[in-house]
Amino acid sequence: MKLTDNTIFITGSTSGIGRALAEAFHAKGNQVIIAGRRQALLDEVTAANPGMAGIRLDITDPASIEAAASELKSRFPTLNVLINNAGIMPFDDASGVIDDAVSQAILTTNLLGPIRMSSALIEQLKSQPQSVIINNTSVLAYVPLASTAVYSASKAALHSFTLSQRFMLRDTSVRVQEIAPPWVDTDLIAKSGDPRAMPLDAFIAETMAKLSSDAEEVIVDSITAFRDNPGSGEHAVVNGFNAAMVENPIPTSLAA
Repeated sequence: MKLTDNTIFITGSTSGIGRALAEAFHAKGNQVIIAGRRQALLDEVTAANPGMAGIRLDITDPASIEAAASELKSRFPTLNVLINNAGIMPFDDASGVIDDAVSQAILTTNLLGPIRMSSALIEQLKSQPQSVIINNTSVLAYVPLASTAVYSASKAALHSFTLSQRFMLRDTSVRVQEIAPPWVDTDLIAKSGDPRAMPLDAFIAETMAKLSSDAEEVIVDSITAFRDNPGSGEHAVVNGFNAAMVENPIPTSLAA
């Protein structure tokens, strides 16, 4: 995608990867519109980045999605980039009882949210000479973390949806790209400084460089082997990865 002269809407962008992407695109002179549920956080981020705009959005609420889409079309008629970034990552235990309400929240946020947001804005995006939808999935779409089974499944499902969405939009002005982050040191779980987590600034720098290409998937170099995992031998990779995580787990205080 081109990194300048865009009007960009980013869901879940008051913290973490979403905010960092918003600020990176803002620094390049794009019109960036951030979204989140809490007005105070929207105000904080926009105040720190003059010229950035904010829209309240509850990505789990179809009515809120439609209201946000209507406001975007009215206030920002040149909107040409949608970044579906909002996501939640509760831990679970697939060997026991899983809280149904939590599972529904994960799937509604991580999977239905991007589907509904794309649907609400798709005709607006098609009307532009060049548009992009970016879906933020995860390395766990390819190698699930067993202690976040529902989250991992939601990201695998979004990856699958992205493949179909890209094909169906092939003859339009809308390109579809996918960002699949590794473990990045953000508040998605809890910022920890764990050496296994990629620093946020390094992740953003590499991701922005790769977004500037025509790559359909934007994957940092450190997770290329994980991206290549699905296939007849994937069980060994998945089991080995999870065994290593059991041996050296994310601290309990972060997984609560």
